[in-house]
Amino acid sequence: MKLDMFTEIQDPRPWEEGHEHLRITQAMEQARLADELGYGCWWQVEHHGAEEFSLSSAPEIMLAALSQTTSRMRLGHAAVLAPGRLNHPIRIAERAAMLDHLSGGRVELGLTRSTPPEWRLFGVDPAEVREQTAEAFRMIPRMWTDERFSWHSPHYDITDVPVLPKPYQNPHPPLWQAASSPSSFEQAGRNGVGVLGTTVWTAMDEVRRSIDLYRAAVRACESPAGTLVNDQVAFFTFVHCADTDEEAIRNGAASAAAWYTAKALTFFEAQEGFLESARHQEKLLAQPDGGGLAGAYLRAEAAAGTAPSDAQLVIGRILGGEEVPADEIYEALNSQHSLIIGSPETCREKLRAYADLGVDRLMCFQQVGGLPHDQVMKSIRLIGGLIEEFDV
Repeated sequence: MKLDMFTEIQDPRPWEEGHEHLRITQAMEQARLADELGYGCWWQVEHHGAEEFSLSSAPEIMLAALSQTTSRMRLGHAAVLAPGRLNHPIRIAERAAMLDHLSGGRVELGLTRSTPPEWRLFGVDPAEVREQTAEAFRMIPRMWTDERFSWHSPHYDITDVPVLPKPYQNPHPPLWQAASSPSSFEQAGRNGVGVLGTTVWTAMDEVRRSIDLYRAAVRACESPAGTLVNDQVAFFTFVHCADTDEEAIRNGAASAAAWYTAKALTFFEAQEGFLESARHQEKLLAQPDGGGLAGAYLRAEAAAGTAPSDAQLVIGRILGGEEVPADEIYEALNSQHSLIIGSPETCREKLRAYADLGVDRLMCFQQVGGLPHDQVMKSIRLIGGLIEEFDV
């Protein structure tokens, strides 16, 4: 299992003069250190209008800058927002190919359908996002490999256009799909692209079932989106390492993770996202084949009747406005392996659990909330000391 880095460039209040510049330059410093230590990939998100939650509104520019200040680490979009009004497929292909040249062939490209507030911001019809994202996966590899490109659909009318430059990597950069639902894990597998698991507070049994779903879908892939199948599983999770468990707790890493979760649920408008996902799942289950692999997964989950976890309960209390003590947050969140906080020994044990499940890349989310830069840098160094142990 490779250890990667994942960043939102978070910028929590209170703000002081120059706070945005400081956060961005700190992220650059964190990336340079990760490159020196041998982390596998730097994954940069794309969000718009996210305020405290994320400054990463132009990831292609950030990654272009990092291409000139790093030398080994791969550079990943996790992920480009694929509806055409946010990012036209031609622009996605052009930018990624140019970045591939600037970085000497280190690009990894993820795509996702985005979220309700960003759809509204850019005037995207929610009914079209799944179809446009699916089209982008089919269009972009052909733009990279065909001398001239044509495509005709209700969304795009493109005739005999040279899309330049072509990527540096041959035949093209690896493709990934961000996934947080059973249907998106299955879709990634059937597309023959890597899956970027972005579900928050996922219990390890559920991670295993999601991986099994994805692997089964990859085996059933008959027409991959790209020239080659990228059958890798990546998962993102909170990571903070200190000299001792007690120091990690004092640093407030668990509280930072809880802050992130509350902000994410607010920014992503989780209730609307949940309802949209539920409507899609109902359509899946109503299909003649019962929804395929994702339908079978959903029926098994419903039969299990899983109760809310301690982590979910404490996050609910925080969302309700309750001031939950830091040690209580840590105890509740630490009960799941999805929170990797503690000494190098504690972190090693929790990282091993992901490796044992067959995760190929663990996207370590270390710059979370208001954690001070020096503590983040120390955590990056300590986790970096475990890289060779896992990357075998």
